[in-house]
Amino acid sequence: MTSRRQSNEEKKADSRQTIGKFGEEQAARYLDEQGYYVLARNWRCRSGELDIIAQTADTFVIIEVRTRRQGGRFGTAAESVDFRKQYQVRATAEVYISLQKLHGQPVRFDVIAITAVPTPSEPIPYQITELKHIKAAF
Repeated sequence: MTSRRQSNEEKKADSRQTIGKFGEEQAARYLDEQGYYVLARNWRCRSGELDIIAQTADTFVIIEVRTRRQGGRFGTAAESVDFRKQYQVRATAEVYISLQKLHGQPVRFDVIAITAVPTPSEPIPYQITELKHIKAAF
């Protein structure tokens, strides 16, 4: 019987997925605590994915969640929401708004940027060192 070792690229992808999923869970919990009603998570269509779709009293809020390890080499979580990503989120939101017949409703685009450190001995894989909720980010 042969066992296949995981390549470095596969390990990196698993690590990114793990921290990303952790960040989205924490962001959803945070939004709930702040009084937002989460309508959908990881909503997908052909043009992309919306991490969290929530609602406040009278506004639909599309939230892009970015999670990074503390001390990472590629900039902060908030900095990673560049023009290309903003364009893609807006295009995907247009599809959601059209399908849900929400034209004319107020819509806001937020970013939740999370910085975390690994905690290998804990049941939770990461500990949040910073959570920034940037309202009307783009």
